[in-house]
Amino acid sequence: MSEMEIYGTVADGFEAVRDEFAAAMAAGGDAAEAQLSAYLNGRKVVDLWAGEGVTGDTLTGVYSSTKGAATLLVALLTQEGVLDLDEPVATRWPEFAVAGKAGITLRDVLSHRSGVIGVDGGLTASELADDQVIAARLAGQRPYWRPGTACGYGGFVSFAIVGEVVRRATGRSLQELFEERVRAPHGLDVHLGLPEALEHRYRKVLPGLADPEELAAFWANVPGPHSITGIGYGLNSTPPLDQVAFLNTRRVRALGQASAGGVGSARGLAGMYAVAVSGLDGRAPLLGPDIVDEFSMLHSTGGDLVVGARGQYSLGFQAKGLRYTFLSARAFGHNGSAGSEAFADPRSGLTFGYTRRRFSFDWSYPEHDRLAVAVHRAAAGS
Repeated sequence: MSEMEIYGTVADGFEAVRDEFAAAMAAGGDAAEAQLSAYLNGRKVVDLWAGEGVTGDTLTGVYSSTKGAATLLVALLTQEGVLDLDEPVATRWPEFAVAGKAGITLRDVLSHRSGVIGVDGGLTASELADDQVIAARLAGQRPYWRPGTACGYGGFVSFAIVGEVVRRATGRSLQELFEERVRAPHGLDVHLGLPEALEHRYRKVLPGLADPEELAAFWANVPGPHSITGIGYGLNSTPPLDQVAFLNTRRVRALGQASAGGVGSARGLAGMYAVAVSGLDGRAPLLGPDIVDEFSMLHSTGGDLVVGARGQYSLGFQAKGLRYTFLSARAFGHNGSAGSEAFADPRSGLTFGYTRRRFSFDWSYPEHDRLAVAVHRAAAGS
């Protein structure tokens, strides 16, 4: 296999990260179209990319890494006293109180313990593009388990609930406030609603590659559309949701639904977490230590009814200190279905962003581990 060209820069002491990125891209073959970025205490130390047509400025769908962006806005509003994590959702949104949901709090939703992971009969791709449409459908839905008794990931709908609470509390959408309070002031390339003027920078997400035998073995073990896992991943509609097509639809990108509709770059993801915990360009961090501690505290770690043992959460974020045990206990962030990964380690000041254009057919991304290890080692030795 010919050596793939790697573009971009690394800081002194991070040369091994470039080597590891090159090795990961070579192992990925035709699937290798990716970006990698990292900051250390607010200083950019890694900025790499590879693949045909990919640059450092390329934007692509980041799927559930969107939840990390949305949660940063929620953390900021909580810090300012606008939101109360332990207030019932129905206090702000009375229509939500029916069908056994009256006691569900914002904390329950953010820790994936609400039981509201979808709707009977499913949501169409068109409905899933719009958080307000999702919220209207969820308002009358009975939870799929007793709230607070178990954890289960609502991949495409959970932040429609969060967004409706934000809208009722502020009169503004979560997307508008993220743009105004987080993205625009820091020039971040993470968009919850991609402007038409930036469409030329978007590169479509591509389906995963596999031989027929691998695919047959995989699909033989996929849960049914009306199972808990199927509902959590939006497969219980007719037709089942096509995740690859989802963010390749302009309406989805334009609306930027807060669970999975975001668009961004590795620079944007790593920079966003740097803004939150370290600050950029000499500015103070967006979030203070107390609110970082609150949102990075482990909340749901006993296994997930939708995604299994890998579902481990703090508040709104995945618990990255459990995913990558070389990080500190309070590391937090969020990955996405097409292979994006992003996190912050508040103890070391390291933030990490990775995007790729092509799904893995079985949603496994082994390069995450090798790249996260390489960046961590370089940061620890710098």
